[in-house]
Amino acid sequence: MSNLAKTMDTIADLHKSHGVKQKGGKLYTQVVHRMEAFRRIHGTDFGLDTEILVNDGKRVVVKAIITDKDNRKVGAGMAEEIRGQGMVNTTSALENAETSAIGRALASLGLAGGEYASANELDAVERKTQAMKEEPSKNVSPDEKAPQPLTKEDVKNLPPNNLKPRELTTEERREIHEKKLLDFDHWCQQKRTVQHLHAYFNAEKVTLDEIKQHNVDLYKKAVDIFTKHEANLERKTNG
Repeated sequence: MSNLAKTMDTIADLHKSHGVKQKGGKLYTQVVHRMEAFRRIHGTDFGLDTEILVNDGKRVVVKAIITDKDNRKVGAGMAEEIRGQGMVNTTSALENAETSAIGRALASLGLAGGEYASANELDAVERKTQAMKEEPSKNVSPDEKAPQPLTKEDVKNLPPNNLKPRELTTEERREIHEKKLLDFDHWCQQKRTVQHLHAYFNAEKVTLDEIKQHNVDLYKKAVDIFTKHEANLERKTNG
């Protein structure tokens, strides 16, 4: 783990050259750059795995664990995201939470990139606070008057609700799927065993099914990515 000092220095340099300005003016080094530096210096000396703790349709909680060659846990981080809060969480809350958890796991090793957070967490407090405001209060005072149900007359006087969510265009949907393919390839590279790879593939089934429905060619690329990484892991295991 002596090389961690070198990694810290590398990320400190990245912080100056690739730092993203946050609200308030502070700089932050994104997870993707920290992860690239981590792998470039340490190779496969460390393993990184993620676990979904909660995924109930409303919120996603993910835990990331970093282990050494002896499978000892040396770093960990957790993150929570609220589905539908913000553009990213409308389609990719799970990926968002996973990236955030990995960022915090790296931070636990001293590779924080300026702040003990991840790039996707930069506006998380504001989003989550807004989500809590939109949730009905579960601690209503007994003295507080309960809202009265609408009468038939009230219903008649309601304005028509003709608002419908805008459908994504073919180009927009394909762009989202292409970005997800890049994420898919990136996270497949992080898996150390075939079992972990299979678990990740199964966790992404909903996303893969959506890609298959709208862009069959991209789905075939996703399967090719998975097959490539599966073969690499099997060669390492058997070699």
